[in-house]
Amino acid sequence: MIQSMTGYGKEVVQLPSKTISIEIKSLNSKGLDLNTRVPSAYREKELEIRDLLAKSLQRGKIDLSLYIEVTGEEVTTILNEGAVKQYIKQLANVVNGDPVELLKMAVRMPDALKTEREEIDEKEYESILKGIEKALAAINQYRTDEGSVLENDFLERSKSISNLLDEVIALDPERIDGVKERLRKAVADLKEKVDENRFEQELIYYLEKYDITEEKVRLKNHLEYFEQALNSEDSNGKKLGFITQEIGREINTIGSKANYAPMQQVVVQMKDELEKIKEQALNVL
Repeated sequence: MIQSMTGYGKEVVQLPSKTISIEIKSLNSKGLDLNTRVPSAYREKELEIRDLLAKSLQRGKIDLSLYIEVTGEEVTTILNEGAVKQYIKQLANVVNGDPVELLKMAVRMPDALKTEREEIDEKEYESILKGIEKALAAINQYRTDEGSVLENDFLERSKSISNLLDEVIALDPERIDGVKERLRKAVADLKEKVDENRFEQELIYYLEKYDITEEKVRLKNHLEYFEQALNSEDSNGKKLGFITQEIGREINTIGSKANYAPMQQVVVQMKDELEKIKEQALNVL
């Protein structure tokens, strides 16, 4: 079962005096690109949180946001009374004003408010870790659901390419007859007596040059391998990418050897389906 790299998970942890919101978003990326936004009090735990994300999500552009809202009486910012009194005294020496107005100006001055450094509450941190785990479970479920949609699309387009390959196989005898006829006509236009043995040798040369038997077999095998990779236990977007490259190589070779308009039109359709697969494969974990 494949997984998408695109996902979203959110968990809200309600504590007696705080509400903790955890959001995790992920987009496609070649590797693992982690970005975390956590309160300053939890900076020392950031590496542990990043490791937790890396183990669970493995790959993608990951953004984690941790918000803590104080809902009770607990506050970490306090009034610096000494500094405020000094500001009021100095302002009173400059202007005659109402004490309330002077206070309003004083609290806007630097150092009028100070923030006490919070110590990490281990029980609170345990609640945060549990919340992160639930958010990770949510985003992984999201990725799995998106992966199921991608898988259905891949199977549909892979089947389409397989059907188009059947058309190529059906057109091949007609194409070879056309190659033979063009060679005979070219010789006839020369109005010269033809050495049949020489003609047969030239005919064999051109038929081998335009032969696509190996490409048809390899393309069929690659398509089967692609479907097997979709059904494997792990989700490996890079493997799918490699297989699509091989599929593209065989399709391109068939197109270059075709030398037959009806077959080339089918090849164009195959390329169109493959490009859509390649675009979506970039989103696979």
